Amino acid sequence: MASQSMEIMAKALEQQVLQSARMVEEQLDKELGKLERMDDDEMEKLKERRMEALKKSQKQKQEWLSKGHGEYKEIPSEKDFFPEVKESNRVVCHFYRDSTFRCKILDKHLGILAKKHLETKFIKLNVDKAPFLTERLRIKVIPTLALVKDGKTKDYVVGFTDLGNTDEFSTEVLEWRLGCSDVINYSGNLMEPPTLTQKSGSKFTKVEKKTIRGRGHDSDSGSEDD
Repeated sequence: MASQSMEIMAKALEQQVLQSARMVEEQLDKELGKLERMDDDEMEKLKERRMEALKKSQKQKQEWLSKGHGEYKEIPSEKDFFPEVKESNRVVCHFYRDSTFRCKILDKHLGILAKKHLETKFIKLNVDKAPFLTERLRIKVIPTLALVKDGKTKDYVVGFTDLGNTDEFSTEVLEWRLGCSDVINYSGNLMEPPTLTQKSGSKFTKVEKKTIRGRGHDSDSGSEDD
């Protein structure tokens, strides 16, 4: 009986795969048909539009790089925070402390993501050098990531709660969490975290897209310092 059920499931899966393949093939045929029906003038206009889009993309990339995107850097003091977030539309700021081991874990992942997501600026700030800003943003747990859009702090990643409650979360999980707040261009599924690379004991807190931490967030007070 079990083998019969497995056979039925295998056939159903095969049909789904074949149906998906046919849909992709039909879409490709449509696109190829459009290209075949184009005359020389239309083809030339298409090439020009693509070239213009490429130039625009390259110009935007160079602008980001000129503003410090593409690298994960430390800013010297809290007074440097405001100019940094003012000149970039999207910023991830890691509030850290040298004595906190988990900050070093975040450093590794943020360094990788800074190179991958040029559209976002990645910076870090030592909380011991930023007492005013730490108080103003109500940062009580170290590490905390402040997620800034259009000059305003829209969300926070506090400790590792949203990352599976484990020190061994993957870069992909952090990338997903930042994507949930729309602080990076995320191409994956925002509805579910990429847990396949996580250990079975990892637990995730459900994160709604663009979650904004309320003012009454004192329940997170404390420190994750080792």
